[in-house]
Amino acid sequence: MSPLFFAPFVSSIMRVEPEWIDYNGHLNMAYYNVLFDRAVDEVYELIGLGPDYLKQTSHSTMVAEMHVRYLREVSETDPLRVTVQLLDYDSKRFHVFEKLVHATENWVSATCETMTLHVDMASKKVAPFPDSVVSALAAMKAAHAKLPQPDGAGRRVAMPGQR
Repeated sequence: MSPLFFAPFVSSIMRVEPEWIDYNGHLNMAYYNVLFDRAVDEVYELIGLGPDYLKQTSHSTMVAEMHVRYLREVSETDPLRVTVQLLDYDSKRFHVFEKLVHATENWVSATCETMTLHVDMASKKVAPFPDSVVSALAAMKAAHAKLPQPDGAGRRVAMPGQR
């Protein structure tokens, strides 16, 4: 049976772990990435790229590029979700945009845009997705096609006034 993709995908509720709070008293920047990564792991299960896929095929994924924007602090007690929107894909990679949102108040804490590659783990070279994953990505892209381009997608790091 084909997976059903919500637009955007919404992760399960996550919580900040106490050891993730840094000496400034807020969530350390590295752990925003952990939350984003855990949400993508949920998506991977839907598209057929979970841990069993690696064991069965010796193929996996690696992030080639990432851009994170930190917009609002979260506290240790905040319930959080991550939305994931598939912006595009081809035979060897996919481009997603994620938002870390407060699960009950719905404000955005951070965004993360990534380009992820499909990799043959034996050769460490980029390789085409199998047809089953391409079909799942196509279904996800179709489900996300009517979503607006996310605020901040495609943004680059630059000083004010730089082009």
